[in-house]
Amino acid sequence: MRFTVNRDVFSESVSFAVKLLPQRPTQPLLSGALIEAEGDQLTISSFDYEVSARTSVTAEVSDAGRALVSGRLLSEIAQRLPNADVEVTLLDSRVEVRCGSATFSLPAMPVEEYPQVPKVDTVSGSVPADVFADAIAQVSLAASKDDVTPVITGVQFEITENSLTLTATDRYRVATRGIDWENRGGQESLSALVPSKIVTEVGKTFAHDGQVQVAIVKDGERELIAFTGGSKTVTSLLIKGNYPPVGRLFPTAVDNYAVINTAELVEAVGRVGLVLEREAALRFSFVEGTVTLEAAGTEAAQAVETVDAHLVGEEMVVSLKPQFLLDGLRSTHSEFARVAFTRTDNPGKPGPVLITSQRSKDDADEESFRYLLQPNLLLR
Repeated sequence: MRFTVNRDVFSESVSFAVKLLPQRPTQPLLSGALIEAEGDQLTISSFDYEVSARTSVTAEVSDAGRALVSGRLLSEIAQRLPNADVEVTLLDSRVEVRCGSATFSLPAMPVEEYPQVPKVDTVSGSVPADVFADAIAQVSLAASKDDVTPVITGVQFEITENSLTLTATDRYRVATRGIDWENRGGQESLSALVPSKIVTEVGKTFAHDGQVQVAIVKDGERELIAFTGGSKTVTSLLIKGNYPPVGRLFPTAVDNYAVINTAELVEAVGRVGLVLEREAALRFSFVEGTVTLEAAGTEAAQAVETVDAHLVGEEMVVSLKPQFLLDGLRSTHSEFARVAFTRTDNPGKPGPVLITSQRSKDDADEESFRYLLQPNLLLR
């Protein structure tokens, strides 16, 4: 195997291919990057039996072949090569990387023992890459980080004929966003539970690729999802299990809410929250014209700040964890946020708080993104 390729193209390709490699692979082979050269194409991929990444670029191939080397080491080398074309050669059991006056010789791992990287030939549908990335950023932060309950560490994909809804929860909050879906597979409905780490990386990687093609495969032998943007593809096994029915937690209508400038409230929460102990909640008192933030922390430290707010309905007092609130406010991606108050059977206990986007103080809220928050568990 011998090929020559542009340095920047090589570095970007290797970086993409190894980004999702496990920190502690179950086998040394699974820490490798598979290099394949044939025709005028260089393909670099990785696979650990659960997640794969694959990309192809144009290269000048002198001798076709394939080799397997340490992925992270190759990525570090590729990022620091001098500004010149890169020549890669397989010599017996070593891979030689030459660039300018720099030469690296890496041990090759047994490529014949490497698992076959998944290939998915079908397409279920496609979404605009920038809109998809925006939706992922809004929703994935609400997914649980606790592996004790695997089903809520993922992002739920619910697909109908012309819409895709992403949902995530950690039992303290639920985030959901709906976007347009171009159905290319003919199915009227599909669902898939995807690890949030993979979804987040897909959003960052494919944000500028025009359209992202999505394929959901459930054929008995395997259940996986594939994302393709340009010449890059990521596949992941789906999380098995039934996702909790969090949709029923959202109110059908709310007539008690406040509209607040998002940036002003974010800044105030950040300031007042400085005196709080970790995991403590901020007190919010909503009256017509203002919302007052109050915090009492350690060593008798206290903080109070008032922010302009337009209140519709009754005055309300709620206590919310500042970081969860900030996540929701920042995810609105809008100048104004609507903070709506729901009811419970207990008159003295407010229900979950619903946060939605609003373009201006007097507009209707935009329900494509919804973020439901409560200091107590929403799900048990």
